[in-house]
Amino acid sequence: MLNRQLTSRVLGSLLLLEAAFMAVCVVVALSYQNADLWPFTLSTLITGATGFALLRSGHNAPTTMSRRDAFVIVTLTWVTFSIFGSLPYLFGGFFGQIKPYDVSGTWSIVTDAFFETMSGFTTTGASMLNDVEAQLDKHHAMLFWRSLSQWIGGLGIVFFTIAILPSMVGNTMKVFSAEATGPIRSKMHPRLSATAKRIWWVYIVLTIGCGLLYWIAGMDGFSAMNYAMTTTATGGFSIHNDSIVHFQSPAIEYIALVTQYLSGINFSLLFMIFAMRKLNSWHDFKRSERTKWYEFSRNEEWRFYTISVVISTLFIMLVLMFSRGYVLEEAFRKSMFQVVSFMTTTGIFCDHVGAWPHITWMVLAILMFVGACSGSTTGGFKSSRALMILKVIRNEFMHMMHPRAVLPVKINGKALPSSMVHTLLAFFAIYILACLGTTALMMAIDIDITNSVVISLSCINNVGLPLNELGPDMTWSGMPLVIKWVCTGLMLLGRLEIFNVLILFTTLFWKDN
Repeated sequence: MLNRQLTSRVLGSLLLLEAAFMAVCVVVALSYQNADLWPFTLSTLITGATGFALLRSGHNAPTTMSRRDAFVIVTLTWVTFSIFGSLPYLFGGFFGQIKPYDVSGTWSIVTDAFFETMSGFTTTGASMLNDVEAQLDKHHAMLFWRSLSQWIGGLGIVFFTIAILPSMVGNTMKVFSAEATGPIRSKMHPRLSATAKRIWWVYIVLTIGCGLLYWIAGMDGFSAMNYAMTTTATGGFSIHNDSIVHFQSPAIEYIALVTQYLSGINFSLLFMIFAMRKLNSWHDFKRSERTKWYEFSRNEEWRFYTISVVISTLFIMLVLMFSRGYVLEEAFRKSMFQVVSFMTTTGIFCDHVGAWPHITWMVLAILMFVGACSGSTTGGFKSSRALMILKVIRNEFMHMMHPRAVLPVKINGKALPSSMVHTLLAFFAIYILACLGTTALMMAIDIDITNSVVISLSCINNVGLPLNELGPDMTWSGMPLVIKWVCTGLMLLGRLEIFNVLILFTTLFWKDN
C-alpha cells in the first residue's frame, strides 16, 4: 500500500521550500514597490501553512520508501508545485478577475494560470501571456517568479530537495530514478545527496557566470538575472515579447548560445571538467587535465550532441547564405543559435525562422525531437536514446549478414543490458504514439495539421515554441480549453519521461502484490 504519511511529509517539506521561493518574490516586490506584493504575500502564507500542516501530519512517517511511493511522490510533487505556484497568477488577476457564479470564466482563468505554471516548472516556456511587456508591465516580482520557476525545474524539484534536505525525501535513489532524465545516469559519489550538491554547484556557477556576461554585454541587472535563469534552465521564458532579439546585440546572442550549449551537456560531465583535484606538482596538474579532457572527449553522447550541432549549423548556414543572402558571420550566428536553441529545447529565437526555407524547419524539428544529453536541463528524446537506436539498427543489419553473431549495444565501451534496450524501444514507441494521438485529437476538433504537429512536439519535448513564429496563425492562449489541459499533461509526461507518469494509471501499479 501507499505510504501516505511519508508522502505527506515529503510534499510538506517541498511546499515549505516553494513558500521560501515565493518569499524571495515578496522581497522583489518590496524592492520595486510593485502591486505584486499582496498576491505573493498571500500565496506565500497559504503555501507555507499547507506545507507545515502536511509536514506535521507525516512527522512520524517511516524513512523506508518503495518504488511505488517514489513514483507517486514525484508526480504529486510536480502537480502540487504547479497548483500552489499558480496562486500568484490567480490572486494578481493576470489572466482575468475571478467572478462569483461565473463558472466557465473561472475555470478558464484557472486553466491558464495552471498551464503557465506547469510550463515554467517543466521548462517548456509556452506562455498564455501574448504581450508580456504590456500584461506584466511594472510587475517585477511576477516576471522574476516566471524565471525562477524555470530555474527551479531545470534540474528537478525533488533533485533540488535531495541536495539540501536529503533526510526529508527518504530513499533518495528511488526518488531520483523516478525524476531523472535519460536512460543512463552518472554517479560521482556514493551518496546521492553529495552528487546532487556538486551538480547544483555547477548549475549555480553557470547561472551566475551567464548573468555577469549578460550584464557586461549591456543588459540591466534585473534583465540579466532573469535571462540567466531561463537560459541556463533552457526554459525560454522572457521578460520581453521578442526575447533575445529585443537587445539587438550579437554579443548577447553568443552568450546565450554558449550557455544553452553547456546546459545541454550532462552536468556530471561538466563537474568532472571543472572539478579541482588536490595535486602536488605542475606535472600532476597537466596529467590530470589531460586525463579529464580525454574522458570527456570519449563520451559518446556528448560527441553525438556536438557533431549534430556542428553538421546542422553548417547545413543551415549554407542554405541561408545561398538562398537568403546572409553574410558569413550572420549566417553562422543565426543558424547555430537556432540549432542549439532547438536541440536544447530552449525554444527562443534570434531571427524570424518562419521566413527561412522549409528544409531548415525539417532539420530544426528533428533536432527538437532528439534533444541534448541525459542529465542536463533539456527535454526531448535525448541524444543517448537516439544514439542507442542507431546502434540497434546497425546491429540488425549486421545480424542479417551474420545471424549467429552476438552484437551487444555499447555506449562508452560498456555493453548495455538487453532489458535497457527493450525499455528504449518501448519508450520510443509510446513517445511516437503520444505525439500521433495528440495530433489526431487536435485535428478532430478542427485545429489544422501544422498547428497540431507543432503543438504536440512542442509540449512533449518541453520546447514551448511561439506558435506564430513558424507561421501558424495561433497562440497558446487561443487554444480550446480541453487542448490546454492536454498540453499541460504532455508537458508533465515529457519532463518525467512518460513511463513514470503513465504507470500511475495502470491497474498493475495499484495491486498489493
